[in-house]
Amino acid sequence: MSAIETRLAELGITLPEPVAPVANYVPFVKSGREVFISGQVSIGADGLVKGTLGGDMDVAAGQAAARLCAINLIAQLKMACDGDLSRLKRVIKLGGFVAATADFTDIPLVINGCSDVMVEVFGDAGRHARSAVSCPVLPLGAAVEVDGIFEIE
Repeated sequence: MSAIETRLAELGITLPEPVAPVANYVPFVKSGREVFISGQVSIGADGLVKGTLGGDMDVAAGQAAARLCAINLIAQLKMACDGDLSRLKRVIKLGGFVAATADFTDIPLVINGCSDVMVEVFGDAGRHARSAVSCPVLPLGAAVEVDGIFEIE
């Protein structure tokens, strides 16, 4: 078991089977040492987390939804690394999207739910650049979606 797999276990994180695309795209693209992972929505063992921040969801619920996005990103990364997460060199950038009301401004706090997982799992290699934006609706009614760029060996 790699150090990353051990860390996931310590954190109580079990990676799901990677989520299949719901439209005409691939889950990830490898280009050289970079892996571009398509947006992962807030879906977990209990199904899709739907909602609107500032409406029927608060920041804590949004952070929990973003955490699911992080776990799904890591599951896709594991598949891109042929099952070997120790190939990760760095999380380069995350792009976070939050379904929110027009007056909801805590978008960065919501996406911290994803960013925090990357640092908890990968340590300093998990520190990344990031964008965090809101929108009126996300695919399938998801509360949060995050895509990512990763460097691997």
